[in-house]
Parts: sequence; structure tokens; C-alpha cells
Amino acid sequence: MLGLDDKIAAYSHGGSLWLILLAAVLLGLRHATDPDHLAAVTTLVASGKDRAARRAGELGLAWGVGHATTLFLFGLPIVLLNSYLPERVRQWAETAIGLIIVYLAVRLLLRWYRGALRFHGHPEAHGARTRTAAFVIGLVHGVGGSAGVGVLLLASIQSRATAVASLLLLAACTAVSMTILSTGFGSILVVRPIRATFATVAPALGALSLAFGIWYGAAAWSIAPYPF
Repeated sequence: MLGLDDKIAAYSHGGSLWLILLAAVLLGLRHATDPDHLAAVTTLVASGKDRAARRAGELGLAWGVGHATTLFLFGLPIVLLNSYLPERVRQWAETAIGLIIVYLAVRLLLRWYRGALRFHGHPEAHGARTRTAAFVIGLVHGVGGSAGVGVLLLASIQSRATAVASLLLLAACTAVSMTILSTGFGSILVVRPIRATFATVAPALGALSLAFGIWYGAAAWSIAPYPF
């Protein structure tokens, strides 16, 4: 995000083991605030039938665990073998992320159009299906972001054992921060003034996410610039 990751990673250059691991923790916590992550989780939580904070936290945790899984699995060859995903694979993964954001935005807009976003006092259970969907979304996000994370880690870590430990911390902290972010968003949605007006702002939220998803997919193929 505008060089912030590079600044965080710079603190671990030539530092002690604890300083390197701290940098990995900070990178993981910051990673959840990437624009594509925010757009995906915002529309995912907002379009769910149950907007309680606990439910939002469950979605965020599922999303974060999925992201952490592929982030670690695809990042492991990078930190151990300096072997990166083929550029074409990365492009298709980023395109899939854009399509997922578009899908979530359209789903939010459709639910708003049908009047399903009005609060009825008794949230409906959405079951494991939504958690599974959140987990799958996280898996795709992890694939798209693994290459950049590997570059940051390899730039400052010489020990393979430390690199693997840092990657594991990075993945875990991403999952934690995603859970916290989603829970916070869900807590905001259940505040009475926000809850009462959410259906009014949902179209704008959906439209912005839709535009972002289209732009993000185009940026994966260098059709549009990606400044983040």
C-alpha cells in the first residue's frame, strides 16, 4: 500500500530474530487493509442476512483462514526455493479476485433491490454455506497476494527457518486482523442509527465495490493502473 509494506520490512534488515518476526507480524496485520480485501469483506458482510457482530467475525475468520492457508502454501516455495508463481497464474488469480468482488457487489445490490436489507429484529441464520464461501474467497486472495509477500520477506531474511516462521506469522496475523476488521464492521452495522439507514447507503456501497472489482480485474492485465 503505497510503499508501507516496504517501510515495515525495512525495519527487519540486518536486525535480530525478534525484530524480523515483529516485522512479519506488522505486515500481516496491515495486509488486511489492502483495498481489495476491504472491498471483498465489506460486501461479503453487508450482503449477509445476519449482520450481527459475531456473525461478521465468523465470516472474517473464515476469510482470514482461507487467505492464510494459500498465503503460506504458495509463499513457502518462494521463501525456501526463490520460486515464484508464473506471471500468468498470478494474473488469473488477481482477475478471479476482481470477479469475486464484482459478484459480491452484485449480490449486495440485488438484495437491496429486493428489500432484503431491512432490519427485522431477528437475524436469520445463514449457516455454513456463507462461511464456506468466505473461506473460498480467502483462498483466492491468498494466491493473488503470495508473490508480493515473498519478495518482502526474502529481501530481509537470510535464514530459511526464520523465513518460514515469519511467513507463518504473517499468514496468522492476516487471519487475525481480518477477523478483527470484520467484527468491527459488523459492530458498526448493528448500531441503531446505522442499522436504520443501511438500506439507504447500500446502493452506493454496492456500486463502488462493483466499480472497484472491474477496475481491479483490469489492473491485473495492466489495462488500468494499480497504485496500491
